[in-house]
Amino acid sequence: MTSRPSISFAKFAAPKKGSVFVFAADGGGLGEAAKACDPAGALTRAFPVADFSGKLASSAEVLAPEGTSVDRLVAIGAGKVSSLDDNAWLKLGGAVAASLRKATEVAVILDLPELQPDGRQAASLAAGILLRSYSFDKYKTRKDKEDGQSDRKAGKPARVTIHCADHAAAKKAFAGEEAVVDGVLLARDLVNEPANALGPVEFAERVKALETLGVEVEILTEKEMKKLGMGSLLGVAQGSPRGARLAVMRWNGGKAKDAPVAFIGKGVTFDTGGNSMKPASGMEDMKGDMGGAAAVTGLIHALAARKAKANAIGVIGLVENAVDGHAQRPGDIVTSMSGQTIEVLNTDAEGRLVLADVLWYANDRFKPRFMVNLATLTGAIMVALGQHYAGLFSNNDELAGRLFGAGQASQERLWRMPLGPEYDKLIDSKNADMKNIGGRYGGAIIAAQFLQRFVKDTPWAHLDIAGTAMGAPSSEVNQSWGSGFGVRLLDRLVRDHYEG
Repeated sequence: MTSRPSISFAKFAAPKKGSVFVFAADGGGLGEAAKACDPAGALTRAFPVADFSGKLASSAEVLAPEGTSVDRLVAIGAGKVSSLDDNAWLKLGGAVAASLRKATEVAVILDLPELQPDGRQAASLAAGILLRSYSFDKYKTRKDKEDGQSDRKAGKPARVTIHCADHAAAKKAFAGEEAVVDGVLLARDLVNEPANALGPVEFAERVKALETLGVEVEILTEKEMKKLGMGSLLGVAQGSPRGARLAVMRWNGGKAKDAPVAFIGKGVTFDTGGNSMKPASGMEDMKGDMGGAAAVTGLIHALAARKAKANAIGVIGLVENAVDGHAQRPGDIVTSMSGQTIEVLNTDAEGRLVLADVLWYANDRFKPRFMVNLATLTGAIMVALGQHYAGLFSNNDELAGRLFGAGQASQERLWRMPLGPEYDKLIDSKNADMKNIGGRYGGAIIAAQFLQRFVKDTPWAHLDIAGTAMGAPSSEVNQSWGSGFGVRLLDRLVRDHYEG
């Protein structure tokens, strides 16, 4: 894998070597500490030549600047100082990472005119550097210079020192931020892994690794799920020789008497569509159909690593939707753990079948305060929202509002979609209690209506992340195919409303 930069914090000091990054406000203004790194004024002379005005995340650089012994002097635009929030600092960290190139010794001078960023802002900047630096190249064997890889990518990590006004506060704040970043990167790793390397059993083994953080992990096999009556989930898995697993993660960071918050993930490690097979073109992307399970795993990692003061449950259903002589057929009727029967009219509408049993299990066993499930569930949500928002469906206005707010704060944005009896009746079946598809229109809503039949009266939200968890547009903090969407969003939800 690409070498991860190391991050440290220090008091202001003029660096004597390596690459130095400073920040310029809108209009090109530099802070006093930044000016001290450029005694000859090389940057201010370069700004008009480079047409640099300090626009957020823009950059201008000078090589071997006059009057100093450093290799490079890079100015990153910070935009309007009054508009800088945590997400802006995250983006600025991404801009720094994008300009690291071959640098192995890096100093970042966190100073602006009329502003000395605090510890939290410094930590957000550092988090942005780590998020943007991620690259999944685990399976590349040619990492030498002939392959165009830099020395840093070949195994020499950049050592980044962030010079700031309160380095002790920055270090303390970064401990929590780094825990969340590690959760995001874990989710990205899981989504990016090829399906031959990461099936249900292998995914479950990755979950077991969370025990080192104090997470209680329980893995249920097919035999145990059959005893529980999970016919809906097992019906999806029956065409694959790789088996199915249910992974339960418990982080007990709150008071013993407090009901947990629950997060449920769809973990289809590869989705051929089953007998309702998908077209060959683009099917390779279905290795990412476990993006919901990856996000839940990354979230529990984040909560445990930062010692969140909350009781949280993560439950993920891990299956492979494959095709052989044993695979589920269109028209089959299965009995879910809830006792409700389902007519499977399309075997490619399998994620909802998995989640039906996982939602029921989590609700029945743990009696949570609320449940949020994440799933790369429908292409229809991308038709409705594109790839910049995930769909939000909920039976509870307070939970929906808190999720929307967490999405705005984290910039993992959600848009609420409708639910209603008019849509619900579209999944009524003549042959069973329900069918797993409706008509041509409103596909994402119909999928949510299906899931709602398995949550009783528990506050619940369904996040359809099909457009945001994999293959989403690149951003200042993500250049990876697997984005890790949902980890920062849900960590923010827990942090803002359910800790203490």
